[in-house]
Amino acid sequence: MSQVEKAKIPDVPQIHKLINDYAARGEMLARPLSELYEDIRDYFVIKEGETVVACGVLHVSWSDLAEVRSIAVAEESKHKGLGSELVAACLKEAKELGIETVFCFTYQPDFFKQHKFVDIDKMELPRKVWTDCFRCPKFPNCDETALIYHAEETT
Repeated sequence: MSQVEKAKIPDVPQIHKLINDYAARGEMLARPLSELYEDIRDYFVIKEGETVVACGVLHVSWSDLAEVRSIAVAEESKHKGLGSELVAACLKEAKELGIETVFCFTYQPDFFKQHKFVDIDKMELPRKVWTDCFRCPKFPNCDETALIYHAEETT
């Protein structure tokens, strides 16, 4: 099993390349370097040696809502479960923060459904979640699927 860890400043250029490689193929929203540095505390990475081979984000939107985003795995590291490890780390952190509802916008809904995310109409999400959408070249004609995860109640 790989080691998921919180990203550090020296990881940012590699995270930037990984995310923007996906964005260049139209599979993810591009992220500018300035945003990555500002949001570095939101990022998780998996490394092989000093090389970032996967990244993901838990971005808190409100007191009871967070987003999993930018789950990206290097081509040579796909099909090893790294994306699943990152989603699990994001959901664990959300739980630790007391956030029970997590959403995502994705072109890979089946992947997230494996992690108990379910379909939701985009319009059911609070307006606050649309902040990033205004920068997207596809706005307002979003073609991503919205999914939501609700932490299971433990008794």
